[in-house]
Amino acid sequence: MEELRSTFHKEIEEIRNEVMQLGQSVIAAIPRATAVLLTGDLEAADYLIQADDEIDARAIEVEEKCFQELALQSPVAGDLRELVSMIKIAGELERSADLAVNICKAARRIYGHKIDPELNDLIAKMSEQAQQLFISTMEAFKDHDAAKAAAIDDMDSFLDGLHRRFIAEIFEIHARESIDLQVAVQLAMVARFYERIGDHAVNVGERTNFLLTGWVPESKGAARFKASQTASGLNPPTESQ
Repeated sequence: MEELRSTFHKEIEEIRNEVMQLGQSVIAAIPRATAVLLTGDLEAADYLIQADDEIDARAIEVEEKCFQELALQSPVAGDLRELVSMIKIAGELERSADLAVNICKAARRIYGHKIDPELNDLIAKMSEQAQQLFISTMEAFKDHDAAKAAAIDDMDSFLDGLHRRFIAEIFEIHARESIDLQVAVQLAMVARFYERIGDHAVNVGERTNFLLTGWVPESKGAARFKASQTASGLNPPTESQ
């Protein structure tokens, strides 16, 4: 029995390492996608877009291994939380890589158009902050650091501020008629992609905090809905209603 549990924990450790490798792929993809956008390197864009298939496959493999352990080992307590969390984390990482790909696709759409220097600077800052968020959240996951995992949400506020500044700058530049409307739209989408990467890093931090402490992350929208139901004296509908 002890040997079976030892094998089980070794398999969990292997899955954990695969999750870390996925995280490292995302960390590397963010500045690469930014370089594509700022330099107009279409060859590098194609490479990153094609490489995303491998990340998708690796994320699916992590999920399948977690499901296999859940089905065969019937884990409880911390092991159960970790497997469930890694399923969620793999999905967050896969979607973050997709957003890096979206930045490359946007770069192809605006190829040949010069980006305003102020916008270039803000893009570089958003990229750096998005990457730092993932560096920190993957460190929290690797080191089992609940305090660092819980702090990711606060770190994301800086990226949100950069996103707002970027959109305001686009409006100002467009008002001066010094940017093409289609380019402005694509760049606004790019800023949103960076902001969403930050949101996924926050989600990974929350899942890490959950696997370490048992604290269940709850979306603000769901919390508001429950509060409104409680205030009105109504109960949330169930499937049988």
